[in-house]
Amino acid sequence: MFAGIKQSEFFIMKEINTTDQRRLMLVDDDPNLILLVKDYLEFRGYQVTTAENGREALEKLENEIPELIICDVMMPEMDGYTLVQHIRENPATEWIPVLFLSAKGQSQDRVKGLNTGADVYIVKPFEPEELVAQVESSLKQASRLIKHQNSGVPSSNGPKIKVRRNVELTPTELKVVQLVAQGMANRDIAEMMEVSQRTIESHVSNMLGKTGLHNRTELARWAIESKKA
Repeated sequence: MFAGIKQSEFFIMKEINTTDQRRLMLVDDDPNLILLVKDYLEFRGYQVTTAENGREALEKLENEIPELIICDVMMPEMDGYTLVQHIRENPATEWIPVLFLSAKGQSQDRVKGLNTGADVYIVKPFEPEELVAQVESSLKQASRLIKHQNSGVPSSNGPKIKVRRNVELTPTELKVVQLVAQGMANRDIAEMMEVSQRTIESHVSNMLGKTGLHNRTELARWAIESKKA
């Protein structure tokens, strides 16, 4: 579990939201770890969906696509290795960064986890700040990929994003999605456009509804691929 932190300390650690409610999925069969990690990440500003094993996670992925998955390795019904294999085989989810959490810390365990398809391997117990740093690093790496795609450099990162037909954006929504595609956070977009962050979040939500996409990352990819950005 977490190292160097008491459960009671979670209730005094609420910090400034710097993540614009980015969506994460946490998969673990330990209810105590689920509670602590979920609370900590939510206090850091993330939205966190949870699942008790890989099978439940796959069911939830059919309805909601997170921007990053944090996953235990050893779980009942479906372990982390099998879950990641399913994630990497599905074009709708193969791009999602996956962070493995495991009590198995031998070199061969790390190698197996990374070779299976995980992006990061963290050994339990771990410092909560280490987890947050790895989450933020992985999300930034995904944003750099979006910027790379936006530069016009050819890329072969799977099929194009598919959206509903005849999507029409308002001029304001078009401006917002262009800034999202540049990797800007909602807070920064709000400052640039001189409106509230809630207004920008509303525009993003409206565009997700119009397109049928699941998150800002998909929205940015669609904007780039459709030449709107």
